[in-house]
Amino acid sequence: MSNDPKEFLLTLFNAAVKAAQPDLCLPQFLPAIPKGNIIVIGAGKASAAMAACAEKHYNSKVSGMVITRYGYNVHCHNIEIVEAGHPIPDLAGYNATSRLLRILASVTEDDLVLCLLSGGGSSLLTLPVEGLSLAEKQGINTILLHSGAAIDEINIIRKHLSQVKGGRLAALCGRARLLTLVVSDVVDDDLSVVASGPTVPDLSTYSDAIAVIDKYDLKLPISAMKILHEGKDETPKPGNSIFDNNSAEIVTSSQNSLDAAVKVAEAAGIEPIILNDYLEGEAKDIGSRMAAVVADYKNRAPCVLLSGGELTVKVKGIGKGGPNTEFLIALAMALNGADNIFAIACDTDGTDGSGDNAGAIITPDTLKRALSLGLDPSDILNKNDAYGFFRALDDLIITGPTFTNVNDFRAIMISN
Repeated sequence: MSNDPKEFLLTLFNAAVKAAQPDLCLPQFLPAIPKGNIIVIGAGKASAAMAACAEKHYNSKVSGMVITRYGYNVHCHNIEIVEAGHPIPDLAGYNATSRLLRILASVTEDDLVLCLLSGGGSSLLTLPVEGLSLAEKQGINTILLHSGAAIDEINIIRKHLSQVKGGRLAALCGRARLLTLVVSDVVDDDLSVVASGPTVPDLSTYSDAIAVIDKYDLKLPISAMKILHEGKDETPKPGNSIFDNNSAEIVTSSQNSLDAAVKVAEAAGIEPIILNDYLEGEAKDIGSRMAAVVADYKNRAPCVLLSGGELTVKVKGIGKGGPNTEFLIALAMALNGADNIFAIACDTDGTDGSGDNAGAIITPDTLKRALSLGLDPSDILNKNDAYGFFRALDDLIITGPTFTNVNDFRAIMISN
């Protein structure tokens, strides 16, 4: 193990990502070959890698289609991989979702429908309800993503403006057995939140969607508000017969990745401390508060504080960045150059917000180097330009597509 704290933190992140790869965690959940056919469907940043794993497991005796983000394609022989827009849905995703429904129209009771879902599926699996255009849906997604709302709140609205989310896709599988396998990117591994729960019961209501809109004072199109206030055709709830032949399993999540990082830290002789895997909130606020947590553990150096979850950003500026990099800037400001503290924060899917980076790293001299370049951290946060901040410091972490997504990974190292 390197004595370089930055290399050590990057090694932890790489271990976390590796632990969440579908080829390591999916096979044990794949069932026996049914009497009929195996039809693979799905959506998300890990869906193509999951599909490739399933195809290999069943020796290519599968067919179907999954939708993944541009750049996350993994070659399959019999399963079609469609790339589409994320985080804003596009025509490719709309057309692919329509085709997916036509595939499901031909399944029989002897078939197994294997639905492979991961984070990103909400944008990729897109088919607005009647009365809402794709362009309006795109605008709504932008509003939601900039609102600072938590992902479960965002997805309540998405479910009630979709023909396939919130359990509605399950209704289209007829009498076939439906098994949903999920790479979870949400707090508490709530199956109804990952990809907006297209195949599982939904507990939320139209009234809940309106409550989220009111909470964040969101200005949605008149057409969307009309649909939500009319409240027709509520999403299917627990006990609905469409779920009688359905099951769903989490195949990996943030906790598994944190556990992998623990093993790397222990092997390096550094005490790992998992704070939690469910951290939520405004990124810069959590970053500021995390400095006090660091202070509580300084007497246990050398150690590394690990956490998962999903932070959010209320976007007001026109810069580029994401929650992990905003968290790090706020943490650096609160630490104010404290010695022997290094931190990494990255999204395990390889993309932090609007940038092409997974995240970034901070060091004790981050603020000093930034100020020498004329960068004002407070101004950067106000402009939501954390990407530009770390690009100038050459401290961005750029991985490219990771083909998985178990949400944020944070590690704060306190050295001697």
